[in-house]
Amino acid sequence: MDYATLKWVHIGAVTMSFCGFAARGYGAFSNASWVRHRLARILPVAVDTVLLLSAVGMLWLIRLPPWSQPWLRAKLVGVTIYIPLGVLALRSTRAGRAAGSGTINLVSWVSALLVFGYIVSVALTKSPLGLLAWLPVAPDPH
Repeated sequence: MDYATLKWVHIGAVTMSFCGFAARGYGAFSNASWVRHRLARILPVAVDTVLLLSAVGMLWLIRLPPWSQPWLRAKLVGVTIYIPLGVLALRSTRAGRAAGSGTINLVSWVSALLVFGYIVSVALTKSPLGLLAWLPVAPDPH
């Protein structure tokens, strides 16, 4: 598979991962029964596996170690923050208890969505600053 195809697979997986996580969070806080269905637990794993493999594949094709670029390091740090937040946000749905009833779940879910947005902004800007990289810099008065 060529780089362009892998990139589109990756973007598609990112989109599906985000939509799935957002929907599962909304479903959990609405106490929807589908959130506890087996498919709602398995499908995200499959999508995230495609997401990870496409990222590794792109890096391998262009022979780029992920730690070699500051923006890639920022994405990796973001992912390592996003995953535990997501697990914490949806943990009650996995345990079969009343889904998403706690404040910690809600704060974790919103925080995970914000971190996800940061990761995407880093990917778009190729800067660890994310969207802040697009802000105009004031000229030095001296």
